[in-house]
Amino acid sequence: MSRTDTKATAADGGTPPLIGSRITDKSAPPDDRAVRQWIGPGVFGHWTALRHWIDKSYPGVFEPDWLYGGKNRGWSLRYKKTKAFCTLVPEYRRFSVVVVLGRAEREKFEERRYAWRPPLVKLYDEAKAYIDGKWLTVAIASTDDLDEVMELLAMKRPPLSPGHPISATSRKTSGR
Repeated sequence: MSRTDTKATAADGGTPPLIGSRITDKSAPPDDRAVRQWIGPGVFGHWTALRHWIDKSYPGVFEPDWLYGGKNRGWSLRYKKTKAFCTLVPEYRRFSVVVVLGRAEREKFEERRYAWRPPLVKLYDEAKAYIDGKWLTVAIASTDDLDEVMELLAMKRPPLSPGHPISATSRKTSGR
């Protein structure tokens, strides 16, 4: 990837980025092309699938908003109405989703504790509880990761679209 043809560059503008590095050029939020080049075409498929699912499941609810968190945190795409729903964080050759689970959502998570995959339960157990909830940063590396984040988001806020599937490859939670 040539760093001259995209807004996505390493923090110092010259050295090759490390896996997980953030988009830090503060001149303008990244567009889809820059995000695709930064996270890679395969991961970008998961990125667009999640954005499409949010748009279809919660029509007219969220207006995604790019936030610049400084040279260390870079750009992130937040979905929020009155409370934060989730934040997508494009990282070099991957992306993560930040989901904050408040008290009610933590109770729901605990009720379904044995339906979640072990890596998510471990992430949940190891997350520190703050006054506003547990902040989970979930890396999306596979369709299973994507499906589980969609399930987590649907648990946090039920989709408005009646009968809208979690995803095309959704699994039954009882089969885990």
